[in-house]
Amino acid sequence: MHHRYLSFTCALLAVAGALSTRATPAATQATSADQGWQSLFDGKTLDGWRASDAPGTFSVVKGELVAHGPRSHLFYEGPVAQHDFRNFEFMADVKTRPHANSGVYFHTQFQESGWPSKGYEVQVNNSHSDPKRTGGLYAIQDNFVAPAPDDRWFKLYIRVEGKHVITKVNGKTIADYLEPEHAERAPEFKDRLLSHGTFALQGHDPDSETHYRHIRVRPLP
Repeated sequence: MHHRYLSFTCALLAVAGALSTRATPAATQATSADQGWQSLFDGKTLDGWRASDAPGTFSVVKGELVAHGPRSHLFYEGPVAQHDFRNFEFMADVKTRPHANSGVYFHTQFQESGWPSKGYEVQVNNSHSDPKRTGGLYAIQDNFVAPAPDDRWFKLYIRVEGKHVITKVNGKTIADYLEPEHAERAPEFKDRLLSHGTFALQGHDPDSETHYRHIRVRPLP
């Protein structure tokens, strides 16, 4: 009986080892998919960020970065990639309050006042009077259908690789844009071109309230 019990135990251990070995590649893939992402917001402070115009527009409330107040833009100036990005993936959880208008700029740079003149803006707006809705590339490839409701968190994703920009909301592609070699822009948007730079979050007006959390980036080659 002792030898039979020992043999049975060894067989069970062999099966468990085989199953564990088979599970390893999937676990490795999951870990690999998460590699390279770096946080831009610590959930507690605005460290690493710098506001233009009206700094009081931005605050941190219960782990969320809130944009609510007069026009202002919050530029990332932290240590990740020395706040200078060219090719990247960007992801954030976003929640708009009714009639909110905001945006995520990329390839931009700090300026003391006004709407950022450099870089692209990914619109964040599900019900504001401006008909250009979330996920569109503002004044470049606009979207006119709200992809998410107000008062509910959604995932905003941006990928830039060379001259190619993709935006997604909750996994659905909103913009898929390839910048032409000689892009034509309206005079007020003449510097809205792909190059390199940092990110900025927009506080649009006193009636707009938008919340951000889990703001992160993965630099690409």
